[in-house]
Amino acid sequence: MPYITADDGAQIFYKDWGVSGSPVLLSHGWPLNSDAWEATALFLAQHGHRAVAHDRRGHGRSSQTWSGNEMDTYADDLACMIDALDLRDLTLVGHSTGGGEIVRYVGRHGTGRVAGLALVSAVPPLMLRTDDNPDGLPVEVFDEIRAGELANRAQLYRDLADGPFFGHNRNGDVPQGFRDAFWLQGMASGHRGAYECIAAFSATDFRPDLAKIDVPTLVVHGDDDQIVPIEVGGRRSVELIDGAELKVYEGSSHALPDTDRDRLHADLLAFIDR
Repeated sequence: MPYITADDGAQIFYKDWGVSGSPVLLSHGWPLNSDAWEATALFLAQHGHRAVAHDRRGHGRSSQTWSGNEMDTYADDLACMIDALDLRDLTLVGHSTGGGEIVRYVGRHGTGRVAGLALVSAVPPLMLRTDDNPDGLPVEVFDEIRAGELANRAQLYRDLADGPFFGHNRNGDVPQGFRDAFWLQGMASGHRGAYECIAAFSATDFRPDLAKIDVPTLVVHGDDDQIVPIEVGGRRSVELIDGAELKVYEGSSHALPDTDRDRLHADLLAFIDR
C-alpha cells in the first residue's frame, strides 16, 4: 500500500490514479478518508487527470498519531505528500474539513505548485461563533459532537449519516449505501484523532489563509447544508477570496460528493480544464 512519511514519522496513506494530465488532489471531510472521494477520483482519472487522495492522519489507513491532530500539521502532511509526488500545476479540492486543510496548506506553503482551489461544502472561514465572528455556530454545537464522540461514536456516526450530513432527515431519500459507507469510514478513524479533529475543523480561523489565495478558486455549497451552513461557509469565503466563483446547489445538503455527484463532477472538470 502506498504511503509517504510525514515530518514526524507518521505514515500517510494515499491513492494515486491516472497516469497523465494535470494532477488533482482530493482532501476528505471528517470523520472520513480517501474512500469518500473514490467516485470523483475515478471520474477525473477517466477524463485525463491524475487523481490523488489521501487519508488524513488519524483517519483511515494513516497513522493514528497521539499528537498533530490539528490544521497546521494536516497542512504540513499535505506538503510532504505534494513534494514527495512532485505534484505541480495542481488543483486542490477539499470537502468540508478537507477544505480547511487545503486552505491552510496555501496559508503555510503558498501556491507555487497550485493552479487552483475548489472548496466543496467547506469549513472556512471560521465555523465557531466568536466576538469577531458573530454569525458562526455556538460552541455548544461542537461540544455536543465531542460528547457524542466520547460517549458512543458508533452511534454518533450513525445519527449523522441518517440525519443532517446527507440531509436524510429532510425527506428520507438518501440511499442506504451512502449512509453505511459514512459509518464504516468513520469507524476506521482513530478515536483520539477524530475527537481532536472536531476542534480543528470548528475553531480554526482560516481568514488569514483565505487572504493569501492568489489562484482561481471555485466555491461550491448547498443552500440546505445543515453541517456548515452556506452563510457560515461558502458565502463568507467568497467574500474573502479575491475573484472566487460561488456555485450554489439549491436544496442540497452537506454531502455533495455523494448526493450531487454528477453535477459536482461536471463543475469540477470544467473548473480544472478551464
